[in-house]
Amino acid sequence: MELQGAELKAWRRSERQRLLALRIAAPPVERRLRGAEIEAKLRTLLLERPVRILGVYWPFQAEFDPRALIEWVITQGLAVALPAVVDKKGPLEYRAWRPGEALADGVWNIPIPEARNVVVPQAVLAPLVGFDRQCYRLGYGGGYFDRTLAALSPRPLAIGVGFEMSLIETIFPQSFDIPMDVIVTEARIRRR
Repeated sequence: MELQGAELKAWRRSERQRLLALRIAAPPVERRLRGAEIEAKLRTLLLERPVRILGVYWPFQAEFDPRALIEWVITQGLAVALPAVVDKKGPLEYRAWRPGEALADGVWNIPIPEARNVVVPQAVLAPLVGFDRQCYRLGYGGGYFDRTLAALSPRPLAIGVGFEMSLIETIFPQSFDIPMDVIVTEARIRRR
């Protein structure tokens, strides 16, 4: 089966809704336990491949919550940056941030750093709504991460982060879909 055009858009929309409902329905205690496993794997990955600046994200819709990881990254002497939407048709802008610094509401009321200290991270965490074995990511449908990875130079290590329940057979990748270099779930680290 090969999907294209309007049929593919409709399939992705319905698959997103299905996967989000599945994730949100998981009991919070289960999500926390899975999150602890993901965090341990991310720490291992970051110790193997250290970076100066890690692009992170603020948790949304029952995603893996990276805030404890952010604290750990900072204790390791590294910096973090949060993404901000500055153009709805353009790439994300990463802004340096430390816990305690002022945040403002961004798109979908997701917090972004108030200070516009733009940086280029060496690695970025990208939340997954869904993913396939080829490390293609199904996101929320805005195309932000794909445009960002295509625009950043040098291109950062792309680390997809999500729950194993979000694994699907294929996302039917298109020419604009950029695969993740690594996908981390509570079950394993997948490398492309």
